[in-house]
Amino acid sequence: MLATLAQVIADGKVDVSGAVDQTQIEEVRDQWGPTGVSSLKLPLLRQVIGSGRFAGKRSTAWAPGTVHDYMHAKVTVADDVVFVGSFNLSHSGEQNAENVLEIHDPALADRLAGFVDSVRARYPQASLES
Repeated sequence: MLATLAQVIADGKVDVSGAVDQTQIEEVRDQWGPTGVSSLKLPLLRQVIGSGRFAGKRSTAWAPGTVHDYMHAKVTVADDVVFVGSFNLSHSGEQNAENVLEIHDPALADRLAGFVDSVRARYPQASLES
């Protein structure tokens, strides 16, 4: 999914934008690190986040007893189709107990695309730099 997103952004033919949890993006960056198999994903993540198309909401890093104010629910709008739920659009999402609804409704897709834009407008541009 990350490679496809990076390619679509690079092609510049499709409007791609959104909001991510800035704290969790930084945690992923640190988990993937500069070496290992996951390091292949890091340049793609840098390309996607570095595109300037995503806002980053700061949250409290997870720890026992902390506030859980991070973004977990996802909304993806693709043409006239909406995907909503907690499902990660990745291989790891297939291994967890997650949920997703696929809704084919042009009016809802337009409305949720507007919602995503309004959330994005609330936060600063996402970054991979600490």
